[in-house]
Amino acid sequence: MTTPLTLDAVLAKAQTRSVEFPYLLANHVPMVLIALDRLGACPQRLDEWYESYRDAHAVPPIPEPVASVNPENWQEALGDRTREADYRGFFVGEVQRLGIDRAIRTYLPAMTQGISASATHPLMRLAYGALKNDAREVGHALGYWAATYLPLPGPGRFEADTDDPADVLAGIADIEGIRDYESETDLLWHNIRAVGALPGFAPVIDRLRFDAGTARRMTEVSLVAYAFTLDFSALHAVTGMHWMRLVASHVDEDRVEPLYRAFWQVIAALVPKIGFPVFPTTDEVDAMRARAAPEWPEIRAAAIASYDEHDVSLTFSAFEEQKAWGGDRLYRVAAARRLRLID
Repeated sequence: MTTPLTLDAVLAKAQTRSVEFPYLLANHVPMVLIALDRLGACPQRLDEWYESYRDAHAVPPIPEPVASVNPENWQEALGDRTREADYRGFFVGEVQRLGIDRAIRTYLPAMTQGISASATHPLMRLAYGALKNDAREVGHALGYWAATYLPLPGPGRFEADTDDPADVLAGIADIEGIRDYESETDLLWHNIRAVGALPGFAPVIDRLRFDAGTARRMTEVSLVAYAFTLDFSALHAVTGMHWMRLVASHVDEDRVEPLYRAFWQVIAALVPKIGFPVFPTTDEVDAMRARAAPEWPEIRAAAIASYDEHDVSLTFSAFEEQKAWGGDRLYRVAAARRLRLID
């Protein structure tokens, strides 16, 4: 008897593969499968997309285990990619034991400052696993985060000086060495690590004063930055704020601000990759927002047909964030621009 083709069936195949493929690039398959399903793709399309991506990128199987991980020693090898299987196995078991919400509340605080892991893609996997209410996916995501953990300078040493997330990004241009730093490769997380090591970067995480509207302002700044630049790094600010919103509901109230601080610090570290953008005026933003753009059914269909993981990711996040944040049609314009449906 043939097993019916479903999202869960395709996802089970994807879960046998490593979280990264050579060279240290994030494997987007599990997250894209969930996004495609939510966008309306049929199971056959999910399976086709998985097989195409797996083969095109030669995504390897999960590596062999190295040593046991348990609740007492789990922090000892954070950031060690050779321990991927160990961490994934441990966290799958912990999520099944504790439940999704309690496992995230228990383990995420200790890993918050390493949110730049694999250029924030563990955050993506965690968000989509939580969205799907899938214990195994949440476990794999926490294991991915632990194995690729990448800390930046911690908070609590400097005074806040602005309410505007855009000010934090603009201030990156003034850091000594920011225009001639050297990165091991051009990978996003290598750039994040190199910028984070600059002495002048340390105050960034503390600059922003937080209030009830801070997350909303972060989403607005992220959307404007992407809509006007279509930059690959800025894309991760838009999608990342979607992932943050999904994950934040699973952490204790006093841990929400540290999570957002750590995430915005990562976006700040990407400002050189974005090209030190000058933010548009309110009139320019309003004009972009008013541009003619296809309706969501056409945009979603174009994303489903695409083999580019970032087309799917941006479209799904834009669709969901527009609903969450008052219907801002700039999300629709940005998605249409990403998919080349408009200029």
